Amino acid sequence: QVQPVQSGGGSVQAGGSLRLSCTDPPLSSNSCAVNWYRQTEGKAREWVSSLSSGGTPNYADSVKDRFIISKDVGKDTVYLQMNSLKPEDTAMYFCNSAGRPQCGGWGQGTQVTVSS
Repeated sequence: QVQPVQSGGGSVQAGGSLRLSCTDPPLSSNSCAVNWYRQTEGKAREWVSSLSSGGTPNYADSVKDRFIISKDVGKDTVYLQMNSLKPEDTAMYFCNSAGRPQCGGWGQGTQVTVSS
């Protein structure tokens, strides 16, 4: 089991866009579901979006119609496209690949900062 590798994130002004990536080799076999969470200091981790192993997406109400989750099987990667970003989207974002023993679990996290 190898930890998923996250990339993307950074700083952007409100209204901008960012794309996060979560790469986990077992994703190419459609064995794992991927969930995205976010966390700010002093608060509990908040669920943001999920993509089932079968490809069904789900979103928290706070990000619905702004964020898009997708998968590139050939690159073993799940993406979280974040559009129309708001300052309240500022957080550390984590992916979690789970569902089978070979799924990698938690990524290392990536910071997203949205300025007003």
